Amino acid sequence: MKKIFVCLSAFAALSIASSAYAHQQAQASSQPSATAQAGIDQDIKLLRQDIQSGRKQIVAANLKLTDDQATKFWPVYEQYVAELVKIGDQKTQLLKEYSDEWGRMTDEQGSSLLKRSLALDQQVAQLRVKYASIFEKAVPGKVVATFFQIDRRIQSLIDIQLQSQIPLVQSQD
Repeated sequence: MKKIFVCLSAFAALSIASSAYAHQQAQASSQPSATAQAGIDQDIKLLRQDIQSGRKQIVAANLKLTDDQATKFWPVYEQYVAELVKIGDQKTQLLKEYSDEWGRMTDEQGSSLLKRSLALDQQVAQLRVKYASIFEKAVPGKVVATFFQIDRRIQSLIDIQLQSQIPLVQSQD
């Protein structure tokens, strides 16, 4: 239990740094130059790579796997994360859109962003359902349950940190 708390604490620091960066970008000029946008995109890419690396380290530090289980688990994990990253790409695009519209968002844009955000939440839930059975073919059920506990804790921490840094829509008025 201590191990996961320590790992999550370290991950929280990384998440805070990335969410603070996202907030800073939301407050920045609404029309960055192409060069500045390329730099922002590169920074976001690097932050996301750090988060994925941290996620894997937390899972590895807290999931008890035999050598045989590890051989079967990690390839499935990599597939899962690859699909999760695709959803993350859409979330990043949605955040960029939110940032671009900050200060001049219409009711229609707000509704659209909300609906698309909720759809992304559903995609993550559907992905977990899909991969639960795939993981269960590779490793025992307790391992799968533990993995998804860890995965959900990590994602919850990221979501809390990120959401706490994003200004409320109505605060733009």
